Amino acid sequence: MRNSKIGVLALQGAFIEHEHMLTGLGAVCTEVRQPSDLQGLDGIVLPGGESTVQGQLLHKSGLFAPLQKRIADGLPTLGTCAGLILLAQEINNPDTDSEAQKRTAPSAHLGTLPVTVRRNAYGRQLSSFVTEQTVTGIGNCPMVFIRAPYIERAEKNVKILAEVDGNIVAVKYGNQIGLSFHPELSESTKIHEWFLSQCEYTAFSA
Repeated sequence: MRNSKIGVLALQGAFIEHEHMLTGLGAVCTEVRQPSDLQGLDGIVLPGGESTVQGQLLHKSGLFAPLQKRIADGLPTLGTCAGLILLAQEINNPDTDSEAQKRTAPSAHLGTLPVTVRRNAYGRQLSSFVTEQTVTGIGNCPMVFIRAPYIERAEKNVKILAEVDGNIVAVKYGNQIGLSFHPELSESTKIHEWFLSQCEYTAFSA
């Protein structure tokens, strides 16, 4: 088995936990902060945090366009929580006042994943919770939700991997995996093992 080189977007948010889990599985991790950091990657992780801030920093760092292109061209990508929001083509934000502003595809977001994501979907009362559900192709996985979004709508070519209480929380589209939850905050390595297998397969097939 090859040691995949995985980039972890390190502009803002909880990226260290992903690095620890991936290196524990034998991957070589590099923190992505500028366009040159994208060279030679077998995959990339977009971590949780604040999606709007991350999007703004992507533009300021010059990463936005080259990262968007690499993902669109098939670079295996794991987006968790805010990372899912960064990937989504449409964002439904319940905190906005104007109906015209509620559903948008902000220029701060990459828009490579054809889904509509509802930000802060679980609200303050359920801002954090843990459950365990089956993820297609993986099995039962613990799911840590922290002020999490969920997916309101997915295009027909998007594979739904998991739901919680009728809400979509995990999808796969091409080489992009979008999760509402934080697999890096559980003790289970199943999600990251599966992601690495996708990276290795893609690299082998290239």
